[in-house]
Amino acid sequence: MDTFTAMTDEELVVSYACGNNEAFDLLLERHKQSLYNYIFYTVHHNGLAEDIFQDTFIKAITTIKQGRYTESGKFKAWLMRIAHNLMIDYFRQRKNENTVTNEDFEQELWNNASLCDDNVEDEMVKKQVLNDVKKLVTFLPKSQREVLEMRYYNDLSFKEIAERTGVSINTALGRMRYAILNMRRMAEEHNMVLTFD
Repeated sequence: MDTFTAMTDEELVVSYACGNNEAFDLLLERHKQSLYNYIFYTVHHNGLAEDIFQDTFIKAITTIKQGRYTESGKFKAWLMRIAHNLMIDYFRQRKNENTVTNEDFEQELWNNASLCDDNVEDEMVKKQVLNDVKKLVTFLPKSQREVLEMRYYNDLSFKEIAERTGVSINTALGRMRYAILNMRRMAEEHNMVLTFD
């Protein structure tokens, strides 16, 4: 880890993209406090702040591993922007859940294709993707499978997962990170497409 300490964020991103997981651990360590503070002061709720914090890093991991990171020299600002967008999405979703009524929007509701049931083909694709995902989950190491299932199937926060599994939040996040990377690798090896579109 000492050799990494002198590296810039961008050098660490490149190192991580090349497969060095310690580089990402240092990026996480460098920016976790300021990122968490930014999220918490916006949402004013510990559990929600932790979830958005974890989701921000998962999104960052995914983007870097897919080779789509292009923010040279601006890693921290990029992280903050991901968190900002996730918070906007959360509040937009909450607003929509609380304001859509048939009286105000009946015409739009009935004529909006995005709100209609999927056709048979879409349903079949979704079912196949979900079945593929379930299969891949069974091949994960137990510790990774456990965190993934608690997060996505039981909707637990990373704090709750850490408490239930007796590990730190960082360890829970790490296990989730490796679970996603392993599933992506297995999907690529077996030519599986894990998207609905």
